[in-house]
Parts: sequence; structure tokens; C-alpha cells
Amino acid sequence: MPKTRAQKAEIVDELAQKLGKMKSVVFTNISGYTMDDANGLRQKGRAVGVEVMIAKKTLLNRALQANGFTIAPQELEGSILTTIGFDDEVAAAKLMAEFGKDREAIKIVGGILEGAFVGAAAIKQLATLPSREALLAKLVGSLNAPISGFVNVLAGNLRSLVCVLNAIKATK
Repeated sequence: MPKTRAQKAEIVDELAQKLGKMKSVVFTNISGYTMDDANGLRQKGRAVGVEVMIAKKTLLNRALQANGFTIAPQELEGSILTTIGFDDEVAAAKLMAEFGKDREAIKIVGGILEGAFVGAAAIKQLATLPSREALLAKLVGSLNAPISGFVNVLAGNLRSLVCVLNAIKATK
């Protein structure tokens, strides 16, 4: 049953609102996508703050244009699955890269990052980045390293003094 103009306008408005709040978007060609895949992917997406949706390309293009994005029609060919990341820039790319690993028919075709359309190679590279929490942990470790080294140097002098005093005590 075809959708009415009002339903289509509602879909475009909803998509435009979601695209306005997004941090990143991944577009995936999904030939061979089943309902089991859809349900599993949506469930995984909710867990990581990502929304997965399928909309007609014309409606998707209208929502993109409403947010100031222009994407050439040849960039989005085939059936397109839109994955919108709200919390983390990397989450949507990681989710789709992991999902596409087991399925040859699923291919990332591009995405939107920092307000610009990027190709599939950039999205795949983004998917290889560690998560935000892992990067913050590395940063904290790097900031803590000089302090730890300084404490170890100071403790080393005291340790050496104690060893020398123990050696003197043992000889007497």
C-alpha cells in the first residue's frame, strides 16, 4: 500500500530531526538483508546508541537536504540502510563493519562525518578506531606516565638507601 503525501512528509520530518542530532551516519547497501538480520541489528544498535532505519532514497535525500547535506544519487545505489550514531562518531561505523563481516552482500557505501559526505574507505577506517572509552583510558595512562616515573625515581633512591643500610647492618 503506497504512502500518502502526509505520511511521506512525516517520515522526512522524522529523518531530518534525527539527522540534525546525529554525530555520524553510515549508509550501507543491503541486498540479502533478512528480518532476522534487521531485528538483531536494531537490538545491537540500541545497546550502543545507534538507530538503524530503512527509508526510500528520495525521502532520505529530502531529509538530508533539509539539514544542508547534498549527496549525489550515484553515491547511494541499491537498497540503502541508514545507521545514525547519536552518542559516538565511531559507534555506527563499528556496528556496520562488524555486521558486514559475516555477510558478503552487505557493503558500506559511505557516510556523513563532521558535516561532510565521506566514502566507504573513510568509514571502514573509522570503524577500526578504538572506542571513546579506550582512547580516554590511553590518554589518562599517557598523562599519568610521567608522574608514575617520577614516583619510581624517588622511590628508587630510598630503596637504594635501605639496601645500603641493610648491607651495613648485615656486615656488623
